Amino acid sequence: MKPAPFDYVAPTSVEEACAILAEAHGGATVLAGGQTLMPLLNLRMSQPFILVDISHIAELKGIMRIDGGARIGPMTRQCEVIESSALQQHLPVLVEAVRHVGHHQTRNLGTIGGSIALGEPAAELPAAAVALKATIEVRSIRGTRNIPAAEFYLGPYMTVLEEDELVTGIRFPDWSLNHIALFRELAQRPGDFALAGMVGAMSIESGKITRAGLAWFGMGPTPMRASAAEQKLLGCSLNDIDPQAIAEIAITDTAPFDDPQASADYRLTVGTRLFANTLRDAISIREAA
Repeated sequence: MKPAPFDYVAPTSVEEACAILAEAHGGATVLAGGQTLMPLLNLRMSQPFILVDISHIAELKGIMRIDGGARIGPMTRQCEVIESSALQQHLPVLVEAVRHVGHHQTRNLGTIGGSIALGEPAAELPAAAVALKATIEVRSIRGTRNIPAAEFYLGPYMTVLEEDELVTGIRFPDWSLNHIALFRELAQRPGDFALAGMVGAMSIESGKITRAGLAWFGMGPTPMRASAAEQKLLGCSLNDIDPQAIAEIAITDTAPFDDPQASADYRLTVGTRLFANTLRDAISIREAA
């Protein structure tokens, strides 16, 4: 099939893009990497009146160090995150999560902002943003909002983003250089959306966990923060941790459902095992170092 007719605009500034979105009154769709949008257009599952191509806006691209963290422009390609030495040093779990997004070919075109804004509940990047306590910057002609990632997602493909707002940056705070990175997912094939997955980080100071960020993907209608498990880990030494017990706490913060790929019961069983094994392996690696 071919897309339904639409007008195409390619603004060269954030201000111009925001003005177009405001004037469209909900009839515009933003084109970033296009890896999800283009198939939807071809199938006519998305039929915007105006397609706003933001790929020509230079200020929406790139990775920069900011005080206490990193700011990633929404038009930054996923492959650029993987290649970033700064992110490999300060946020290795984010790099690892991006390595599992789609396939090599799609990561060359897919953007960080596109994945974050789409809100696919089984995707790696939204969950990584929640786990790592990222802040999502959005702009409109009305001004700028800074939204914690944990408050950004409302349901499958539903976010707090208003129809006239544009994601203009994602800010990830640094984690301590000796933090433990956690990532694992189960998918039917490499590149598929995960049936179950978890992502997170733990900072350790003086032998105790002082900070923890954990989130599930593929385990509910949104990325699911494992807040109860985070709290349980705080103040623990690695020797104190019972991975199975923490996993059983973490699974209580999920809400999986049946779909053609897997049942909710399967996800609960596999998710608990996946979480426990990830935590156990990470502890073993740290203790052996």
